[in-house]
Amino acid sequence: MSDDENKVAAEGFSLAALQAGDPEEFSKLVNAYSNNIYRLAIKMLNQQEDAEDVLQETFIKAYRGLKSFDGRSKLSTWLFRIATNEALMVIRRKHPEFVSIDEPIDTEEGEQEPIQIVDWCCLPEEELLSEESRERLDEAVQMLPEKLKVVFLLRDINDLSTHETAEVLGLTDTAVKTRLSRARLRLREELSSYFADRTAELREAQADGSPNNNQEEPIEHAPSLIKEKQDDK
Repeated sequence: MSDDENKVAAEGFSLAALQAGDPEEFSKLVNAYSNNIYRLAIKMLNQQEDAEDVLQETFIKAYRGLKSFDGRSKLSTWLFRIATNEALMVIRRKHPEFVSIDEPIDTEEGEQEPIQIVDWCCLPEEELLSEESRERLDEAVQMLPEKLKVVFLLRDINDLSTHETAEVLGLTDTAVKTRLSRARLRLREELSSYFADRTAELREAQADGSPNNNQEEPIEHAPSLIKEKQDDK
């Protein structure tokens, strides 16, 4: 078995069967990755119909391209690359002013320091993980520039490594780390006002001695909605 076949086998698939057009093996591939591909598409496009089209086109193109798949990347990385390109084509079609994700980010804008970052440590965990907080995060993600959003979605939402994300987007590892850092910073800025209000409400309730049925004792280090991963993953 070649190194490429070993790599695919490690993901639980037979490259020979896939390239031979085995319907059961391809169905297994679809079942394994369709949810992740759809999740990426819906968060990039924010439209169910467009996301479904991207999902369908991704696997159509994957099926047609399997015979030429060289195995130098993981199957999942290859699928995410197809899906990302399909989603970007939808964005370009609907928004001709779209800036390519591989164009340099404006340095002055990208390195701008945040005006205010609120300390969220005093919020209880259930507050940070509430449905409303998740909705606020989704809204903030949609506001990111596409070149930052796609990196954040691949790295922090779909849990690709830095190198896998770089392979999907055709970027260097350093560029991925830089864009991920900027995406996380912008998200913190966007969410800062919301959590500032929630922190103020909590402190006011504590000062008044008002009961808070949803509150336990504040934890010392509440988990962030925005991951802090090791960038060398």
